[in-house]
Amino acid sequence: MAEQLPIAAEPDDGSGQKTGRRGAVRYLQDETAPRAARMVLGIALRRCRETVGLSVGEAAERLGGSPSKVSRIESGTFSPKQQDLLKFFALYKITDTREQTQLRALASEAHQSPWWQPWSTVTPKYLQAVVSFEDMAVRVRSYEPIYLHGLLQTPEYTRALVERGRGPASLHDELVQFRTVRRQRFEAAPDKNLHCIVDESALMRPVGSAKIMREQLEHLAALTFHPRIQLRLAPLYDYEASVELGPTTIFDFGRRLPTMAYAEGYDGGLFIEDERGVDRREKAFDLLAARSLAPHAMRRRLQTMVNRFR
Repeated sequence: MAEQLPIAAEPDDGSGQKTGRRGAVRYLQDETAPRAARMVLGIALRRCRETVGLSVGEAAERLGGSPSKVSRIESGTFSPKQQDLLKFFALYKITDTREQTQLRALASEAHQSPWWQPWSTVTPKYLQAVVSFEDMAVRVRSYEPIYLHGLLQTPEYTRALVERGRGPASLHDELVQFRTVRRQRFEAAPDKNLHCIVDESALMRPVGSAKIMREQLEHLAALTFHPRIQLRLAPLYDYEASVELGPTTIFDFGRRLPTMAYAEGYDGGLFIEDERGVDRREKAFDLLAARSLAPHAMRRRLQTMVNRFR
């Protein structure tokens, strides 16, 4: 739908001054997070604005709005209505019918209620942004040094992990349902790929019970044969394993959107759009992947670990 949309060049701050290409690093906690469809639309409109040589302030003046509104649209935190798009088309000279159709479709998608809406009150805003990017990405690369990535967990491992948190049993049930639907959506998407580096220390950290851990390890071994999942194991006792990367997820969107990175913290998440920052994390991820165990060696190590939980 949006594969041919242009990618943004250097944005300006409304006064005509460049701020650096994709120079955005956002730490999100409980504030509203931009969804992927909004970001694709915002980046496309920003690129169109720059093509006609307008600053944010100039565009806002001619559109009859405020610079902050234009900035919020371009950053993906606000979606324009269909009637607003017509003004953008006229001002930015967007006359190509196909491009207009793509932008309208993105605006419509951005206004739709996301699949996680039923769980929006029990999931943090930064996690909602994560699953939004996960939905639009064609490939997700992730390294988790503490616990397993959510898409790799068995239902029993997920529940045991959720129940460690605060709140009543009803809250835990809702969170488990959310994670289950998230996993089912990935499994049902034929065009998505997942590349995970599993840290051996995360597998040695027991969750739930010995039975849950055995089944989780066996599940991981089975996933090494999955056609859309690439797994590697970062060994614990290896002086060459560069695990300084920390918990990181990298979202690849093809031509829809520039690659983004996400680093999760205890109570929030750092979304990195800055080109140099993303590039550093991609290189660190690739280096760690190269020094981690390949699937066949990972399966042997997993079998050894299964025996420890018998």
